[in-house]
Amino acid sequence: MIQEIEKVKNVWHDVKDILSVPHTDKQYKKLVKVLDELIDEVGNNEKHQLAPLLETVGNLIEEYENDHFIQPNAEPIEVLKFLMEENNLTQKDLSVLGSQGVVSEILNGKRDLNVRQIKALAEKFNISPAVFI
Repeated sequence: MIQEIEKVKNVWHDVKDILSVPHTDKQYKKLVKVLDELIDEVGNNEKHQLAPLLETVGNLIEEYENDHFIQPNAEPIEVLKFLMEENNLTQKDLSVLGSQGVVSEILNGKRDLNVRQIKALAEKFNISPAVFI
């Protein structure tokens, strides 16, 4: 329990001064870093004590991105397919998502992206994870 409290304190220390919609690129990048750390900690556990903070930070980032970036009006899989086409990638190039069977199921809409896969795609394409949510 003490370790969990320390984790909460560490995260709070990182976000207490920026727990609002970012107004600068520096604030935005710091908040994205915090989001990445929260995703690592919380994963898919919606009951994790940091899950509400993860959602809040994600919403703050989304607000900034809506004001500063052109957002595609597409489903996450359509965005992924667009990125693949733009980068001349094939299904084989997406091994960060899992086996070829998993990649095929994702691209055909039979399986949703999970948190790990979203983070991997965001890193691969150097974009915000929010694009795939």
